[in-house]
Amino acid sequence: MNPRPNGLARAALRFKPSAFVGTFIALFMAAMIVSACGILLETGVRASVPAERYAGVPVVAAADQQAHYTTGSGEDRSTEAVALPDKARLDAALTSRAATAPGAAAAIADVSFPIRDVRDVRDVRTGNTSGGTPATAHGWGSTAFTGTRLTSGTPPRTGQVVTGDRAAIGDRITVDTPSGKRQFTVSGTTKAPGIMWFTDTQAMALSGHPGKADAIAVLAKPGVAASALADQVAQRLGDAAEVHTGDGRGAVETRGLAYAKELLTALGGSFGGMAAMVAVFTAAGTVTLSVGQRRREYALLRAIGATPRQIRRTIATETVLVAPLAGALGCLPGVALASWWFGQLRDKGAVPEAVDLSVSWIPMAAAAGAAVLTSLFAGYMAARRPSRTKPGEALRDASVERLRIGWIRTPLGVAALGGGIAFTGVAASEKGENAANAALGVVMLFMLAVALLGPLIARACAALFGLPLRAAGAPASLAAANSRTNARRLASAITPIVLAMAFSSTLVFMHTSEDRVTAKQQRAGLIADRVITGPTGLTSDAVARAKATPGVDTAVGLTRTSVLVHSGGALQSISTQGFTGTGADLARVQDLGVRKGSLDALKPGTIALDKTLANDTHARVGDRLDILLPDGTKASPRVVATYDRGLGLSQMTLPQGDLASHTTTVGMPTELLLKGKAAASALAPLGDTVTDAAGYATAKSVERDLNAWANTTMAAVLGGFAAVAAANTLVMTILDRRRELGTLRLIGTTRRQVMGMVRWEALLVTSAGLILGTAIALATLIPMMNGLTGESPYIPPVLYGSFAAGILGLGLASTALPARAALR
Repeated sequence: MNPRPNGLARAALRFKPSAFVGTFIALFMAAMIVSACGILLETGVRASVPAERYAGVPVVAAADQQAHYTTGSGEDRSTEAVALPDKARLDAALTSRAATAPGAAAAIADVSFPIRDVRDVRDVRTGNTSGGTPATAHGWGSTAFTGTRLTSGTPPRTGQVVTGDRAAIGDRITVDTPSGKRQFTVSGTTKAPGIMWFTDTQAMALSGHPGKADAIAVLAKPGVAASALADQVAQRLGDAAEVHTGDGRGAVETRGLAYAKELLTALGGSFGGMAAMVAVFTAAGTVTLSVGQRRREYALLRAIGATPRQIRRTIATETVLVAPLAGALGCLPGVALASWWFGQLRDKGAVPEAVDLSVSWIPMAAAAGAAVLTSLFAGYMAARRPSRTKPGEALRDASVERLRIGWIRTPLGVAALGGGIAFTGVAASEKGENAANAALGVVMLFMLAVALLGPLIARACAALFGLPLRAAGAPASLAAANSRTNARRLASAITPIVLAMAFSSTLVFMHTSEDRVTAKQQRAGLIADRVITGPTGLTSDAVARAKATPGVDTAVGLTRTSVLVHSGGALQSISTQGFTGTGADLARVQDLGVRKGSLDALKPGTIALDKTLANDTHARVGDRLDILLPDGTKASPRVVATYDRGLGLSQMTLPQGDLASHTTTVGMPTELLLKGKAAASALAPLGDTVTDAAGYATAKSVERDLNAWANTTMAAVLGGFAAVAAANTLVMTILDRRRELGTLRLIGTTRRQVMGMVRWEALLVTSAGLILGTAIALATLIPMMNGLTGESPYIPPVLYGSFAAGILGLGLASTALPARAALR
């Protein structure tokens, strides 16, 4: 007989479709996750924003908005880039150089900065002036490329302003700028509400960044192409600026695009790689299980003369018949998942509104290709033994489960287990980001060990749980015996449950642990009596007005931002606060938990650090720490103190004077911390929200909940996929045992006893998976949290209980329903 592999594969698919449904579902889900992550990655690479403000400018020169750092050396040398926390500006003197380009008709130094229109609105109870209306200011020269036209009056001169809001020519208005409050005379009006224009010179001075421009807009002479002009301007400016055309102009005017690209690339790349590995790994296990369940068929084919090559071709053909369709169909919900994910990021402000999701054939092809290659590889590995077995031995080997260990997977599994244990020790000995990075390797290595050593682990679990099961009646004793003799089948069901529990617990409980420590540090560290905040910031004189309010003993203004620091071999964004007044003033409203040094020593040119950051950067009191300020300016302040409560308050503290000129808001604080018994009504004009320390902590917990969305989403995607894979595997296992269940009924076992056996087996599988998954999560979380927070992980009992109950319920449902169907 010479069976044709293609005909055998088609016949198997036609007459036993149930054997391929589980494989189809696993590959479908894998393709969905891989395509969704690929779409996010591609969006991060391709993200761009159409020019709006600079739409009429062919060429725009601006400073590099990323910080670059180099790692490695020689052939391993690589350069990475990190988005700057704030806008980097360039020297306005470069404008004259850009104007000398042969094709340039004009070059304009453009500035934009936040202001407040204060129309002398006074509170009748206190007599204080309100904060005013937020607006944006520009230099009048920018109207040459924006097309803004006067509706009345004349362009501004020194001491004058053109406004897009309701005003009469000649009115005197007060404007709160980053350089302080100033009075101006209205010289003209436009139809652009919320925007004011000053002379170019005055706008640059009021912005708080004298001599600096946000960008240089270069207009072309008639007939000069944008590309030619860009080359000329680049030659004139050299390395002092980056030259942009096309959509690159939109990136200059849209703050947050660089951060969004970095976020999407990291999300689609790093998390996508992890998710793809889990998805492909789980799908491979399902394919292997599907092939293994039909070992009797392959043994029969070998017995009647099928060659090893024909067996392998049959399995490969089955794969080709199922995998491409599963991969292609899986891409459709993958697009929907990526669209929802991207929309959530945009709604939360992490991605600019103007950025669109990029969907092309590349991630689809990668996802479908991954599904095909995964199934081919898994099928080949599963076919090795049935195809190589001698015909006379094939039926004998197919009748019972092989007990011998695999001489390839077992050593690899032992190596992965040893690596996980070693990484646990490394993570426990490190602090901060180093501990977190090492802990991530722990979960991956332990998961690999569980997958490779699955049969051995399953036998150990069956032996351990079998002791109490044998004393729980006939169904439980039968379940224990089945589990011992079918360890490979048990292992295929345990692995995805371990995946679901380990990944979901690690991601979710990492946040609950950080959230608990953050809240605790914030409650203990914020000792101010009143906290004043505003969504758009506070006025430049808010601190002075607060000090003048009766009942206020101490008033400290805080500016919240971030700086970049070399930590763990990379540039890390560090939460930073700049404060007004002296270190002693700050100590009256914040208890940072100083360990070494003193806040009294905080003055210009110095900083205080959180202890974890100090450990990561190896900075001690008295050392100088190299940092990049929000706009990318290099600085080396001296460390004068280290403290405990950086997670709840801020990881770095420095005088506002050192920080102000490197932020967009300059002298406008984002928060006011007050000590004293002033009435809330007297403080109301200073900001939009006046609360006490407890109320401020509550408000901040809402922000932390929003920030936890990313971890929760990743846990839901990975855990959900693994849970579906576990249910899929359990259903496949039960359906494959229809003959066994029928035999039990024929020899006198009651339907109730059979269902009891199935339930006990499901409890054994899910309990083993829960215990192993929890152990892996704890092995990851304990060193990670000790390194990041100095405390043990916090696992809310109700949340953990819901995880356990969900997995137990899923396991029972995934076995009981197909078992009932099989017993009919």
